[in-house]
Amino acid sequence: MSLLGKFATVGGATLVSRVFGFTREMMMASALGIGPVADAFNLAFRFPNLFRRLFAEGAFNAAFIPLFARSLEEEGEAGARRFASEIFATLFVVLTALTVVAMIFMPFLVKTIIAPGLAACIDDPLTLKQQLSCEDRFGITVAFSRIMFPYLACMSLMAMVSGILNAFRRFFAAALAPTILNFALIGVLAWCWWTGADQRTIGFLMSWGVLFAGIGQLLTVTFAMRLAGFSVALGRPRWTPALKRLLVLAGPAALIGGITQINLFVGQAIASYKPGAVSILTYADRPYQLPLGMVGVAIGVVLLPELARALKAGRMEEAQHTQNRSLEFALFLTVPAAVALFVMPEPIIRLIYERGAFGPETTEKVAAVLGLYALGLPAFVLIKVFSPGYFARENTRTPMIVTGISALANTALSFALFWFYAERGIALATTLAGWINAWLLFEGLRRQGLWHIDRELVRRALLVVVSAALMGGALFVMLAALERWMGSDPNVIHQSAAVLLLVTIAMLVYFALAFLTGAVDRGLVLKLLRRKRAAE
Repeated sequence: MSLLGKFATVGGATLVSRVFGFTREMMMASALGIGPVADAFNLAFRFPNLFRRLFAEGAFNAAFIPLFARSLEEEGEAGARRFASEIFATLFVVLTALTVVAMIFMPFLVKTIIAPGLAACIDDPLTLKQQLSCEDRFGITVAFSRIMFPYLACMSLMAMVSGILNAFRRFFAAALAPTILNFALIGVLAWCWWTGADQRTIGFLMSWGVLFAGIGQLLTVTFAMRLAGFSVALGRPRWTPALKRLLVLAGPAALIGGITQINLFVGQAIASYKPGAVSILTYADRPYQLPLGMVGVAIGVVLLPELARALKAGRMEEAQHTQNRSLEFALFLTVPAAVALFVMPEPIIRLIYERGAFGPETTEKVAAVLGLYALGLPAFVLIKVFSPGYFARENTRTPMIVTGISALANTALSFALFWFYAERGIALATTLAGWINAWLLFEGLRRQGLWHIDRELVRRALLVVVSAALMGGALFVMLAALERWMGSDPNVIHQSAAVLLLVTIAMLVYFALAFLTGAVDRGLVLKLLRRKRAAE
C-alpha cells in the first residue's frame, strides 16, 4: 500500500470516529449546555485523557514502535514477543498502582491540578440557576474523575497493542477503536433523553459509559492483534536493558507527543475559575479536531514506522522524500480547513450545537474560541509531521526541550490573556504556543541537516496558501448572501442547506484552484482516479 493509501486508511477510520464524536457532542450540548455538570464532566474526562496522551499514545508511538521494529528485524517474531511481554508486564503494574493512588487522592488532585478554580470559586448566577453550589461542583468533579480514571489504564494498554499493530502495518483496527467510546456515550445520552433523566444523573451515567467504552476498546485491539498472529504474556515485571532504553526514549517523548493535550489541560485548569469556560473550550475543540484527527493522526501513525524503516535500512533519499511529501499532504488539507473554520465558525457552531440548553449567546462564545483555535490547526498538524524526524532517529532530547519551551509559553500566555479575554485568551495562547512548537521543531531538523526542503514542496506550499486565501474570499461573499438562512432560526433544514452549500462551494473553489495551479500533484490524482475506474 502506498504512503497516501496508508494515510487514507487511518484518516478514514479516524473520520468515522470524529463524525460520531460530533454526534456525541451535539447531544451532550443539548442536554447539559455549558452548565456546572458539563464543566465537571469535561474536567474529569480531560485528566485521564492527558495521561493517556502523555504516557500512552505519545510515548509509545514515539519510543515503542522503533524499538519493537528493531526487535522484529533483528531477533524475529520470538524476540519481538519477548520484548513486548516485558513492557506489557511493567506497564500493567505501574498503571494499576497509579490508578489506585489517583482514586484515593482524587480530591487533592482536583483541588490543586485538575480544577483549582473550583476550590476558589464563589456562588454565581450560573451555579445558582442550576442549583449547584461550589461545593457541589467540586464534589461531582471528584466523583466523575474517580469513575473515569481507570479509563487511563485501558487506553494505555490499548496504545501498546496499537503500536504492535502499527508495526505490523495493521492500522485500521487501532484507528477505528475510539468509535466505541462515541457509540457508548451516544447510547447513554439517548437513554437519558428517553427517560427524562436530570443533568446530574446524565453526568454520572456518561462517566460510567466512558469506563466501559475503554474496556471495549482494549478488547477490540487485543482481538485484532491475535488475528495478526501475535500475542503478549503477562509475567513478573523485570528491569531489562530493553525496558531501560524504552524509558529513556519514552520519558521525553511523552511530553512531546502530548503537547496539544498539555496545552488544553492547562487551559482548562485556568478556565475553571470562570463557570462555563471549560465547556466553551471543549465544544470549540471538537470541530477543529475533525481535520486534526483526519490528517494529523493519520500522518503521526503512518509516518513514524515508514521513516524508521527507511532510516534503519540507510535509505536517506527515501526518508527525505517521505518527510517532504508528508508535509505537502498536511498543508494541502489543513490550510483550507483552517481558513474555513476561521471565516465561518458561527454558522458551524449554530448548526452543530444550538438547541436545548445550548442557546444563541453560547453559540457566539464558542464560535469566537473556534475561530482562534482554527489559526493553530496547521501548526498542530505540522508538529505531528516534524516530530517523527527526531523519534525515528531515537532522538528525544531536542524535541523535549522544544516542547518544554512551548508548554511554558502556553502557560504564561494563558495566565496573562485569560484575565483580559477569558476563554478567548486561552484559545489564543494555545494557538501561539502551537506555532512556537512547530517552528522550533522544524528549525532543529533543518539546522542538523535532517530535513532538506525540495523545490516542489516550496512551490506547492505557496500555491496552497494562495488557493486557500481565494477560497476564504469566496466564503466571505457567500456568507453575506446566505446570512438570513443562517441566523438563530429554529428551522434546522435551512441552516443545514446553507452550511452545506457553503462547504460545497468552498471545496469546489479550493480543489479547482489547487488542481489548475498545481498545488496538488495532478499526476498522482489522475493515477488514483484511473486506479479507481479500473477497480470498478
